[in-house]
Amino acid sequence: MEKGNKSGVTWVEYKPEEIAEIIKKLHHEGKTKSEIGLILRDQYGIPSVKAVTGKTISKILEEQNIKEEVPEDLMNLIRKSVKLMEHIETHRKDFKAKRGYELTVSKIRRLVDYYKSKGKLPKHWRFTEENARLLVK
Repeated sequence: MEKGNKSGVTWVEYKPEEIAEIIKKLHHEGKTKSEIGLILRDQYGIPSVKAVTGKTISKILEEQNIKEEVPEDLMNLIRKSVKLMEHIETHRKDFKAKRGYELTVSKIRRLVDYYKSKGKLPKHWRFTEENARLLVK
């Protein structure tokens, strides 16, 4: 078994260094981490980056000094909140959408607190509707 190949996935044709280069290339093409994982699985036959390399896609990108401003899961929630805001502006009586917006904002605030405590977001970072609209554009 190879040094980087921790799970015994011996049928994968790529070495960990080659996988890191593919990840870097896909990131520069504008793919998100989850999209990179799907592409590696479907097109390159790599079932799990962590199983083959011993590192996650996030760790590989960090080692290459590629950091995202806002974590991907938080950004997805912010996009969802912006879509709900726009929907509520045109459909003011849609109370289910308003409730969905409130729940989404609550999730965002909890995630922001978590990422601030882990150091992935600056301490002064705040979620506001204006910031959300600017981030999504």
